[in-house]
Amino acid sequence: MASLVRRLLLFVFLLLSLVSHSGAYHPNDAPANTNTSACFPALGFTTPSNVPASTDGWWCDPVNEYAFLGFSYEVTACQSLSQLQKEFADIRNNFNSRYVRLYGACDREGFYDDVVTAAWDNTLGVHALIWFGYDGSSKWKSRRDTLFSTLHSNPKAKFVTRVVQFGSEPLFDQVISPAQLTAEVIAAKQNLSDIGIPVTVSDLAYGYQRNGGAQDVLDAIDSINIIMLPFFAASATTGDQAWGNVQDDLNFFIQNGNGKKMYFDENGWPSITYSGVKPQSKVAVASVSNEQGYFGLLDEHCTDLKTVVAGGIGWFAHIYSDVQEPGYGIYDSSGKLKFPFAPRTSC
Repeated sequence: MASLVRRLLLFVFLLLSLVSHSGAYHPNDAPANTNTSACFPALGFTTPSNVPASTDGWWCDPVNEYAFLGFSYEVTACQSLSQLQKEFADIRNNFNSRYVRLYGACDREGFYDDVVTAAWDNTLGVHALIWFGYDGSSKWKSRRDTLFSTLHSNPKAKFVTRVVQFGSEPLFDQVISPAQLTAEVIAAKQNLSDIGIPVTVSDLAYGYQRNGGAQDVLDAIDSINIIMLPFFAASATTGDQAWGNVQDDLNFFIQNGNGKKMYFDENGWPSITYSGVKPQSKVAVASVSNEQGYFGLLDEHCTDLKTVVAGGIGWFAHIYSDVQEPGYGIYDSSGKLKFPFAPRTSC
């Protein structure tokens, strides 16, 4: 009898293992978070005074990173080092951020060196970005080359740059073909392999879907960085009711992403509408209450997001301030918080 029970238990265990790896959304199949402070850029970690000799053991394991990570931070204003220091300190100390995700582009010489300095000084990792823009130019290539040069030459760069993103939404905007983008990702991974910086693409689920799934891109990238803007869904209603829209997009990546770590990077709900920021749904409303409601929704579903493959979803708030992009900021254009914002960093 005991032998039969053991066999039945083994059968159930194997069945559950198969189900958990079937590609569907399962809210119970990720490991628990250890939340250690002995790695960069964990909360409680102290950046050393001297640059380490190696990144071995430096970075926190992505498997243990989920929930609120930090802010998208728009850089078209080419912020000075002093402004970067001030705002990165605010991002870290007042919001418990671990990362900033750059958005837009600054072509000022030495700008990314300033980003590296401010990130190092404030214990923030950086999701760097190669910005394509919307003018159809090839300027992104020089931005790519400049960024790679800095990553190799600045001794602190590899200690704060968590990933390099091609984006934002290059597939959705059709500024580059999936085949060309795949080639760029592979070349970038080779270029950065000696300093250990991974490469990804920041795009919408629909950006992939409108290109036949762009599986070659999904196969090439190291992590999946998702643009999550449910306000634009045809079925959108309110920010606090957007979970179904989030799941729809997330399931595409779970099913096609080969079990890779995922992030919501350009992720939010606008508080105003204007040209280029208008809903498809007649009942979706841009408002401060809906912006707050959307981030509250992610907080409420912290456990669900935590249990997605590869250690759960880490998410950014898009964006730091309305000065950077109207309507999406946590701060308004006068520098005041639009609503209380203290999302969980673990659950």
